[in-house]
Amino acid sequence: MTERSPDLSSPKTVPSARRPLLAARRLALMASVVAGLGIAGYGLDAASPNNSILGSAAHAQVNTAVRNVQQPVGFADIVEQVKPSVISVKVKINEKLSSNDGDDNPFPPGSPMERFFRRFGGPDGIPNLRGPHGRGAVTGQGSGFFISADGFAVTNNHVVDGADKVEVTTDDGKTYTAKVIGKDQRTDLALIKIDGRTDFPFAKLSESQPRIGDWVLAVGNPFGLGGTVTAGIVSARGRDIGNGPYDDFIQIDAPVNKGNSGGPAFNTAGEVLGVNTAIYSPSGGSVGIAFSIPAATVQSVVKQLKEKGSVSRGWIGVQIQPVTPEIADSLGLKKAEGALVAEPQASGPAAKAGIESGDVITGVDGKSIKDARELARTIGGLAPGNSVKLSLLHKGQEKTVTLTLGELPNTIEAKAKPDDDSDSGASKGTELPKLGLNLAPANSVAGAGKDGVVVTSVDPRGPAAERGLKEGDVILEVAGKAVQSPNAVREALADARKENKNSVLMRVRSGDGSRFVALPLDRS
Repeated sequence: MTERSPDLSSPKTVPSARRPLLAARRLALMASVVAGLGIAGYGLDAASPNNSILGSAAHAQVNTAVRNVQQPVGFADIVEQVKPSVISVKVKINEKLSSNDGDDNPFPPGSPMERFFRRFGGPDGIPNLRGPHGRGAVTGQGSGFFISADGFAVTNNHVVDGADKVEVTTDDGKTYTAKVIGKDQRTDLALIKIDGRTDFPFAKLSESQPRIGDWVLAVGNPFGLGGTVTAGIVSARGRDIGNGPYDDFIQIDAPVNKGNSGGPAFNTAGEVLGVNTAIYSPSGGSVGIAFSIPAATVQSVVKQLKEKGSVSRGWIGVQIQPVTPEIADSLGLKKAEGALVAEPQASGPAAKAGIESGDVITGVDGKSIKDARELARTIGGLAPGNSVKLSLLHKGQEKTVTLTLGELPNTIEAKAKPDDDSDSGASKGTELPKLGLNLAPANSVAGAGKDGVVVTSVDPRGPAAERGLKEGDVILEVAGKAVQSPNAVREALADARKENKNSVLMRVRSGDGSRFVALPLDRS
């Protein structure tokens, strides 16, 4: 049987009986369309005989309205002015820094910078200082910008730290050798100098604080691509990301990637509002969360780096901590503000002035202090040798002391921790079930010292564990009273309940430092 292919050379015909019906339907459809267009034209402009869909008055009215709306303003004019001041920074690190087998991190383990970059990562990550098999030189790259016509430029400390050779490439493609003038690890800033010219285009540091929501332009050298511009807004100010006591970062959402470290973030006036230094990114690329060092910090640090190659900061010699609502309640404070002195350093300026553990510093030279970070930044911004007045709350009474600032040490001496002795024969201790603690006199446990009461065990579900107390911590004071036995702790807790306090403040030594912990009181 042979199949016949359909004939597609001509359209199929419609039976003649249906033609009149289809013709009538087509006619009715065409009439309705024409009538509809006529009605629409009349509705748009009944007085005009020349109505059309594309040339109607309504369409003209829309066009006029769009023209009257303010058009988006681009950043081309700003970029044209500021981009020549931005440089790409390339560094070379020789084999001498590649001797630590198995450790690619240039920062000391446990240091603030190490924790900072482990948690957040720089826009160029933690530099890898090891070449193949630990041999040869390693190169890295970042960004920077000129701050003067004679070749001074700002970048990040972690970009040039340990570099044997630093090269910069300007926006016009020329390459120069740079030397490092000074570095500051605490703020991650560095000052470099390019010699040979006095006409470099440079950027101005902003003297005003950015507002949340302001536009920001990030310019840098992402992935080695050269001058790249991205835009976003200021997302937040005063960010503390665990880098150290001087954290005061500006958070921006302009895309910042590897290679942007040390590059500027500009405002719409063409001024540098911050230096891009870190990003938060689970993937390693931009997710819209970047952190910039404020221009005010850059200004003060660069001034000292230019003068002497290093930064000197004021120091009062205290270990401080934030005043939480629970701590404020324990101390009878109306607001959770100020900086709580956990421990004054022996022979430090604060100790000499009579400042004690448990004091709350509320002001410096008449200016109120909001929290511990603000105190650290305020004191650190003053020159050593200056005389300052500190406002305190000392044992419930307001007090003012005057002291002379020392100089913040560049390094902290390590202190050996007492060896743990699991065979010390210490008992489980006396139980305080409402706090989830077992305690024993410190002098009965090897390595715990002579003073206080040592924590021998902690209920992981109890209030003490929730607030960070752990086995081996030593309770030195409860509600301002020194304690030497579990019974003394009980008595202090009972006295606090009689005074209708909601929580009690304990001074706890943990490792080499001490801190205050507020524990809630169970009235049952």
